Amino acid sequence: MTGSHIVVSDEEIFAAHVGGKLSVALNAPLDTERALSLAYTPGVAQVSRAIAADHTLAARYTWANRMVAVVSDGSAVLGLGDIGPAAALPVMEGKSALFKAFADLDSIPIVLDTKDPDEIVETLVRLRPTFGAVNLEDISAPRCFEIERRLVEALDCPVMHDDQHGTAIVVLAALLGAARVVDRDMASLRVVVSGAGAAGVACANILMAAGVGDITLLDSQGIVHKGRENLNSYKTEMAERTNPRGLTGGIAEALAGADVFLGLSAGVVPADLIASMAPDSIVFALSNPDPEIHPDEASRYAAVVATGRSDFPNQINNVLAFPGVFRGALDAGARRITEQMKVAAAQAIFSVVGDDVAADRIVPSVLDPRVAPAVARAVASASDNASGG
Repeated sequence: MTGSHIVVSDEEIFAAHVGGKLSVALNAPLDTERALSLAYTPGVAQVSRAIAADHTLAARYTWANRMVAVVSDGSAVLGLGDIGPAAALPVMEGKSALFKAFADLDSIPIVLDTKDPDEIVETLVRLRPTFGAVNLEDISAPRCFEIERRLVEALDCPVMHDDQHGTAIVVLAALLGAARVVDRDMASLRVVVSGAGAAGVACANILMAAGVGDITLLDSQGIVHKGRENLNSYKTEMAERTNPRGLTGGIAEALAGADVFLGLSAGVVPADLIASMAPDSIVFALSNPDPEIHPDEASRYAAVVATGRSDFPNQINNVLAFPGVFRGALDAGARRITEQMKVAAAQAIFSVVGDDVAADRIVPSVLDPRVAPAVARAVASASDNASGG
């Protein structure tokens, strides 16, 4: 199952980041006095007066309506952990570059020198006139749940924590493909989610919304169940809605006879536990850069294997989701990104694979130009349906 491994040198990497990865481009040249008078003084004063009289005009005459704020405090950067805002900025710049490349959306990377949820929420509320949507990124759990919830309530524009929901959307798309390969109905799958952080909780939620009824969630202490003590409020709530078999113990007890393993925890899963799963099992070992089990080892026992890496088949990568999700939400003028819109995004990603689905192709390539437009259309349509339009 090994694929081609892309080798780049440190020199190439640092050279590609010199001066950052973003710049501001003009929509029209400013090479004459007339052009200056239109774009800036005195012409701009008329536009400002019009917006002051009617704030809705800002959507037409400024970039704010189509601008995504990519926001992080640098507390949970993938594979790096709590590295702080300055070190997180290159990642946010990269995210903004992906928004432009895949969905033709402009965005601003914003890194905040605070981990206080009150300060983060207040800052973004104050900045609301500058942007039309918020992509939260690399904020540690459980603070990320509170910050997202409060921003959704406070802002009249789409807000999504991509580590949660982008991951969940692509996981659902991949599971739709894998279930097709092994000829299983989603509702019949018994799923084990290893990792009860931001991504794990969001994945469990979207899988339940898509009809999966038997999900067992694990954290570092084992299976999340109703009888466990010292669960935070989010895990307590998940314990009420997952683990219908009432399992206790650890990953060995959870995986015995399970159909799907979804790894989001950076742990290590021995091959014998994968072997204990049901026939035609599905393994998504998504920890990066080191999967919970090597794909070649997992493929000895599982019918379908996916990772987060680009050098193996079936890469589960959020870039399949977030550009199209935000493009569709903004195209539709949506104020929220609903669960219905997320499920529609997953179905759209899977639809791009269509009849070409196979054990080594359960999701499209991250470079497939059809993905973001398909997702945007599906999300916009789901937004209309959700609002009764």
